[in-house]
Amino acid sequence: MNFVHKTIMLCFFFLLPLSTVTAGDNIEPTLKNKAKRAADSGLHYLRQTQAEDGSWSKSVGVTALALRAFLENRRGYTEEDGPFITRPVAFLLKHVNKDGSISETNQNRNYNTAVAITALQATNNSKYADVINNAQKFLKGLQLDTEDGYEPSHKYYGGIGYGGDERPDLSNIYHALESLKATSFDDKDPLWEKAMTFVARSQNNSETNDQGWAGNDGGFAYMPGYSPHGGTVSYGSMTHAGLLSLLFAGADKNDPRVKAAYEWIRNNYTLDENPGAKKNQGLFYYYNAFAKSMHAFGEAKITDSKGVTHNWRNDLTSKLLSIHEKDGSWVNNDSPRWWEGDKNLCTAWVVTALNHVIKNP
Repeated sequence: MNFVHKTIMLCFFFLLPLSTVTAGDNIEPTLKNKAKRAADSGLHYLRQTQAEDGSWSKSVGVTALALRAFLENRRGYTEEDGPFITRPVAFLLKHVNKDGSISETNQNRNYNTAVAITALQATNNSKYADVINNAQKFLKGLQLDTEDGYEPSHKYYGGIGYGGDERPDLSNIYHALESLKATSFDDKDPLWEKAMTFVARSQNNSETNDQGWAGNDGGFAYMPGYSPHGGTVSYGSMTHAGLLSLLFAGADKNDPRVKAAYEWIRNNYTLDENPGAKKNQGLFYYYNAFAKSMHAFGEAKITDSKGVTHNWRNDLTSKLLSIHEKDGSWVNNDSPRWWEGDKNLCTAWVVTALNHVIKNP
């Protein structure tokens, strides 16, 4: 290549549109900037609603989710930034129990413990290692197996529930697996294989689910044989939670369970609702799980069953911007079920979703 040709090619590169040069971001640059500002706005809202004791909504779970939103943000917040970070950390530590759980209530011990150690891990502070290790043991102890009288053939084998006497469900095991993955729990531990068994039995995929109720759309119900939205119907929030659970437990894109879940997502692609759910119940849970699962899956675009290609980051950002409240928060105006009438919870979930939108794969 002669000097003139090289010069022409170099000039051509620098004259490329900005959106082309920054294609590695996998999001339209203007939308990326708007996503950053929206995340900042959400965090500003959370700064204003934080209680004196460092908590949000007087809840370990909501506090942990909000703290995670700060710690994983592109601005790199740490405990050195002051009380708005150190106080929620102290609030979580105040609720560490002798059994290793981190919770202010017995009803949600798995969920609260899981999101708490995910947040504590995000501080990158080694002094919380013992708390995290004990919490890992607590979560592992919640898993149902032969020691609890559940044989591998039982539909609940490998599952984890709220931590009381409740039945195991996909939402709880998803949060447990996410926290164990985030805190580098031993990937050779039998917990993962047992969890995979339960997760697979929550999927409407008769090819890989040995339960007679399973359909064939590839989506996920709430637990084996039950969906809160009727019968055993698959729905968006649980399908993304199921896909994430499979990936956390070691499945890859070639796994038939992963393929089936992704096919359901293609066939039901939308951000206008939580597909398959009644009255948009769990909408913000859906947005949060959607962002995390698509980021983990690693594809910038999704081609739906109609052949339309979507940039999921662009679509999710546009949707979240369209429902952003004037005070900087987000809230489910269609249904308060599962705490989604709580602005702190919904805002924390959205900021974490935006954090995943903004960061590169």
